[in-house]
Amino acid sequence: MAVYHQRDVLQNLLSQQKERGRTIGLVPTMGALHEGHLSLVAQSARENDITVVSIFVNPTQFDNKDDLQKYPRSLEEDTRKLYAENPNVLIFAPEVEDVYSDTVRSDHFDFDGLEFQMEGKFRKGHFDGVGTIVKRLFEIVKPDNAYFGEKDYQQLLIVKTMVEKHHIPVQIHGCPIKREENGLAMSSRNKRLPEQLRREAGFIFEVLQQARENFKIQTPEAVKEVIVQRFEEHPEFKLEYVEIADTNTLEPALHKEKDKKYRAFIAVYADEVRLIDNIALN
Repeated sequence: MAVYHQRDVLQNLLSQQKERGRTIGLVPTMGALHEGHLSLVAQSARENDITVVSIFVNPTQFDNKDDLQKYPRSLEEDTRKLYAENPNVLIFAPEVEDVYSDTVRSDHFDFDGLEFQMEGKFRKGHFDGVGTIVKRLFEIVKPDNAYFGEKDYQQLLIVKTMVEKHHIPVQIHGCPIKREENGLAMSSRNKRLPEQLRREAGFIFEVLQQARENFKIQTPEAVKEVIVQRFEEHPEFKLEYVEIADTNTLEPALHKEKDKKYRAFIAVYADEVRLIDNIALN
């Protein structure tokens, strides 16, 4: 397994492979890998000749400096996990300077309004940071396919929009959420949860499952009210937001329409650790 820290070295290798007609899959990550990441790697390996996993904690998508500092970093452990999953995977783990050169700042993007919903309301500049790093990774790796988990569903739609608007020749694949045994969506942040709270955090998925059942007979607003009430009964989990939104536009649903699909989105603080999740409702 090869680990590349300099983009020029990686680009030269991938350019040679492209000339031989080999396809490239990219799995962008910020490290602290878990089974959710590895499922993306496995799908990429099935569908491409070469898989590149980027491991880079991107500073421009954090609106909270403390969150950036506390984000788990474990390159050696990540490398071992990837080797066990697939020893042929290429790892790209650049330094900040190799990605951003002299100035660490985000480009500005127009995501057709997707950036103003949910996460965009609570994390200023976050999606400009996401767009910047993903676009630069696409420019460096030049993948044929790229893989993103549906836990970050809003991010997935934003990346698809960016690719379309900037005419980037890559196919974006959304992959199902992987969950821990108690239903908690797998996330690198889960490592920061105290053990007991991590076990109890299955409550988040339990509430989302209930919302899916309630959505069959209740209005979107009524579904949200039940969710708010459930969290009021569990003060160890602080609800930041809950939204019922159109699956394609992320516009909040005021009422149900037969020809539309909806998802419930949620953000929760547990012991100062911010967790997000979502579920398809119909």
